[in-house]
Amino acid sequence: MTCEPTTADVWLPIPADEIDGLPEPGASGLNYRFWDGGPDFPADPAHCAFYVVPYMKGSEIAVRPLAAMTSLRAVQTLSAGIDHVTPGLGSLPPGVSLCNAKGVHEASTAELTLALILASLRGIPGFVRGQDAEEWRAGFYPALADKSVLVVGYGSIGAAIEDRLAPFECARVVRVARSARTTARGPVHPFTELPALLPEADVVVLSTPLTPGTRHLVDADFLSRMKDGALLVNVARGPVVDTSALLKEVETGRITAALDVTDPEPLPAGHPLWHAPGVLISPHVGGSTSAFMPRAKRLIAGQLRRFTAGEELANVLLTT
Repeated sequence: MTCEPTTADVWLPIPADEIDGLPEPGASGLNYRFWDGGPDFPADPAHCAFYVVPYMKGSEIAVRPLAAMTSLRAVQTLSAGIDHVTPGLGSLPPGVSLCNAKGVHEASTAELTLALILASLRGIPGFVRGQDAEEWRAGFYPALADKSVLVVGYGSIGAAIEDRLAPFECARVVRVARSARTTARGPVHPFTELPALLPEADVVVLSTPLTPGTRHLVDADFLSRMKDGALLVNVARGPVVDTSALLKEVETGRITAALDVTDPEPLPAGHPLWHAPGVLISPHVGGSTSAFMPRAKRLIAGQLRRFTAGEELANVLLTT
């Protein structure tokens, strides 16, 4: 999609004066409106041409103004996933570009992935509980070295995860995506080969987007194919995993799990996942680090410079 310059509103979840490199208001034909998901809209949604979705505020807030945005031409998420805005796309006029935040979350999410893998394998949660109880919990723990790692969802985040696995002397890293292809690091296998690949993996990392095809991708059959002692790491979306099937599997002690995302989310008090054996949970913080804001601001400024210049937007996943 190319965009012709126009006089229109841009809704931003970050104040415009905090973003370097934005086209000058007025001269660019753009009026910047700050909205981070509050109850009151900053202006008439019908005048909005470029909508940057509030970050981590949930689907209800993300889609709330969409039906009234009759002049909209681009929706920019600040997340890699777009599942929180897709419920509102049916109300949009034709020709609206939906762009994700490729390039914003790779470093942070890959860091957390390695942290979850290492913490789970080396028993860090147990050490923390031991420190609280003043107990010296010495023992013999698994290492990441010599392990086989399967990355399910080999996009930009999956590639960033492999980059960070490189120094850890893994036996191998196997890549899986929707379609087969070749990368500089090696082949990417299609999802259809997962049944044959799962039994060989010591660590299975989920970094796939949530789509109708990946919802409950990790079901009872998937989990049953994982080898004894394997670790499942989910930094994708909670519903990629069938929570009931995972609970049944971890309760046997056969596999373990490290989850940055859950289904439901946030995980309510009293949910059995909180105390399931061998499960480490972080509260969906893969992208919520100090690395987020400077990358998000650069993305927004770059996209709006393209928008005012009538150039192709980056990271376009679909057009209505």
